[in-house]
Amino acid sequence: MKTTIEIQLPEELLAEARTYVNEGWAGSVDDLLADALRRYLDSHAVALTERFIRQDAEWGLHGRD
Repeated sequence: MKTTIEIQLPEELLAEARTYVNEGWAGSVDDLLADALRRYLDSHAVALTERFIRQDAEWGLHGRD
């Protein structure tokens, strides 16, 4: 399932994205942005998981006051 979203990009960033598409590095700007978002989320998943674990451990040790 796909959902449509609206974003605002700097003109230069969109122009660079279109260049990558025109050169064949991505099928479309939509594909390029989805891949970029996926990579961003994947690269930050470990840090987010570690933060949740630390918060859980802190709560387990000291509770929430």
